[in-house]
Amino acid sequence: MKIEFKLNGEPLSMDLSGDERVLEILRERVGISSCREGCGTGECGTCTVLVDGESRLSCLMVSAQLDGKTVTTVEGVRDLPRWAPLFESFDRLGAVQCGYCTPGMVLAAVDLLTRNPDPSRDEVRIALSGNICRCTGYRAIVDAVMEGAEIMRELPS
Repeated sequence: MKIEFKLNGEPLSMDLSGDERVLEILRERVGISSCREGCGTGECGTCTVLVDGESRLSCLMVSAQLDGKTVTTVEGVRDLPRWAPLFESFDRLGAVQCGYCTPGMVLAAVDLLTRNPDPSRDEVRIALSGNICRCTGYRAIVDAVMEGAEIMRELPS
């Protein structure tokens, strides 16, 4: 089955069975290393991608769900000037330790900040609640999202 979608702004057309997991397509067929399998059951958020701008768990999606969609991984937002303050805040505040969960955390934050550029701490916690981190204890991650959001609000449009 021919599946056509955009990945990080680039159109792709692939012959897929329709039931292949998106996580494996991104990692094994396309070479996107930021999507990682943590649990395989949709509990940890390590495989988070944005599909048409919304956080989705790629371990729970099958290839047929990609057709006609726009998929964004952390590679697709990493170099965009708009999101630089968020990445810088993650680094500066120590929200990145082992780094395994970071792409999923960042994409969950991007999803939130796209919809709500001025979230409360509770809204950040809720937005990140589907992502598990075993290193930081979450405080640094929430602080990084809050600081990144504040800096981004102060930038000229």
